Amino acid sequence: METGVAGGEAPNSKHQIRNKSEAGKIECSKRNRFSSALAELRRGSYDWGMDRVQLESLARQLTSGELSVAAFLQAIAGEWGRESIRDGDFPLAETISPNRLPTPSTAELPDTTLDLDRARRCGFPEVVFGENKSAETLLRIVDRLVQEQVRVFVTRVAADKAEALCQRFPAAQYNPVARTFRLNRGAGVSPAEHAPKTGRVAVVTAGTSDVPVAEEARETLDWMGVETVSITDVGVAGPQRLLAKLPLIVGSDAVVVVAGMEGALPSVVGGHVDCPVIAVPTSVGYGANFGGIAALLTMLNSCAANVTVVNIDAGFKGGYIAGLIAHGKSKAK
Repeated sequence: METGVAGGEAPNSKHQIRNKSEAGKIECSKRNRFSSALAELRRGSYDWGMDRVQLESLARQLTSGELSVAAFLQAIAGEWGRESIRDGDFPLAETISPNRLPTPSTAELPDTTLDLDRARRCGFPEVVFGENKSAETLLRIVDRLVQEQVRVFVTRVAADKAEALCQRFPAAQYNPVARTFRLNRGAGVSPAEHAPKTGRVAVVTAGTSDVPVAEEARETLDWMGVETVSITDVGVAGPQRLLAKLPLIVGSDAVVVVAGMEGALPSVVGGHVDCPVIAVPTSVGYGANFGGIAALLTMLNSCAANVTVVNIDAGFKGGYIAGLIAHGKSKAK
């Protein structure tokens, strides 16, 4: 009799073990799929209804078994404002379908699509490249950015287009040397010239002819809220000039060095400072300068290990990279 009872229980025990094993495999498969889904979602740039910290907390609870798949989906669907999602064995592709995801914030204009989500993703709003855009296009862009309470920064703005912009937005700042246009949030708000600054960047030029590119870098840094010091005409032909200005340069979070001709100045500056040097080659020079290519190649071949290089005449890019470095150092303190 005891043998019969034992014999009767064994199949049920095996069946229960098999069921538990299959259930475990299914649950493990679901967790793996959702872990992959969350990795894909985190790599995307979406205007989340849910804070990322909350989302990652839910993901950890899901993968650890503290939260069921159904509860996880219900939480996300609720935060996204989507319809309830039933628990079930659905494909991963459906889980991360674009139809279930909020789209990045954009503004569609007749000939432009503005990226209104840039500041959240990258720390600063989209910067508008003004060259080859009509005054009408720039007016539409700036008007929409002002409506969205975005800090406006436009580069390469010709004087005639700047006149139209400044008439529409009298609180704006136009720098005719840098050819930049800036406007803080709201059409009636003047630029915050006296707002607290973050970090410090030195902007150095080899010659006076390089100043327009250097001014574009400085205006970029001002827009980013970084303190700047400008040092002009200290090229290698008069080395004592740089030595006299070193106290103003040393201690900076980064140094932007703008130079044409042979482009040697960034390497010299790099040998005096313990911070990144962003070299900006300019198209200033005679025939063999090849429109800045000679300076670019010199800078790319710099022996100073702290020198990095941006494109020819790219004052904005040099200033922006230096600004990111300054903000990053400030956050680390």
